[in-house]
Amino acid sequence: MKKVLVTGADGFIGSHLVERLLDSGYDVKAFTYYNSFNTWGWLDTFPKDKLSRIEIFSGDIRDPNGVREAMKGVDAVFHLAALIAIPFSYHSPDSYVDTNIKGTLNVLQAARQLDIERILVTSTSEVYGTAQYVPIDEKHPYQGQSPYSATKIGADRLAESFYRSFNLPITIVRPFNTYGPRQSARAVIPTIITQLLNGATEIKLGSLSPTRDFNYVKDTANGFVKIAETDKTIGEEINIATMKEISIGELASEIIALINPQARIVCDEQRLRPDKSEVNRLLGDNTKLQSLTDWKPEYTLKEGLAQTIEWLKSNMDRYKADIYNV
Repeated sequence: MKKVLVTGADGFIGSHLVERLLDSGYDVKAFTYYNSFNTWGWLDTFPKDKLSRIEIFSGDIRDPNGVREAMKGVDAVFHLAALIAIPFSYHSPDSYVDTNIKGTLNVLQAARQLDIERILVTSTSEVYGTAQYVPIDEKHPYQGQSPYSATKIGADRLAESFYRSFNLPITIVRPFNTYGPRQSARAVIPTIITQLLNGATEIKLGSLSPTRDFNYVKDTANGFVKIAETDKTIGEEINIATMKEISIGELASEIIALINPQARIVCDEQRLRPDKSEVNRLLGDNTKLQSLTDWKPEYTLKEGLAQTIEWLKSNMDRYKADIYNV
């Protein structure tokens, strides 16, 4: 692979993946979401010398013509473009079907027409729902506990069908909860940190008992590249996980201790998921990833949190820390 396309390149994980690919010598085309402001998301924050090395294609993942045009001339596609916020999926599920399922179908159809060498489709640990056993390996049953997770299950199964039906060289990459610089305040770690940095002494959260397996974003990006660089991963679904879990309450306490030990946690009912929608436990198994590649996590949670806090301190003007970000 020499030239690669990253859909969702303007987003959190996508922008870090673009950097990782550039550092590894790839020729990168970035598919960004078209808007009238001509903003390229987090890519706008890149230094000019780095940005000049990226070919920008602005479009809409829901448009098959634009997707096909963007994919012309590339060897591989890292498909990350998606709607991901769970609360927003409760009242706007149609948009998740259009973006996550139809958008993925557009990528798959174009890849088939253009003979793309590798396609990595991004999944999510949310497709597993609450753990029925731990650690969660790739054979764990799927359970759509939110419209978001249901559309990601649909996109994954479409990808599998194109591999089985048309021998398309697909890998489904399934990161567990990724965090780090540039993440939206819709996610729990930046939610906690930005409230604290904004001076709040009462940190508003939803349920504190669920557990999560947190990947630092550079480890996640590295996982994508490692998976793409071996043919042994073609036709596979692969978790990116640390095999360590922490409850949201314990996580919040650790972050509070790092920033303002006087702060306390309060339950904000609007942040609670419906009872049957809450995913109570996620703990991923990374055995398959480590058996097929030489990937291993390079950041501990403590190290990742420290870097995230330092970055957010310098970027608080980008966050609305005093409201609930849906």
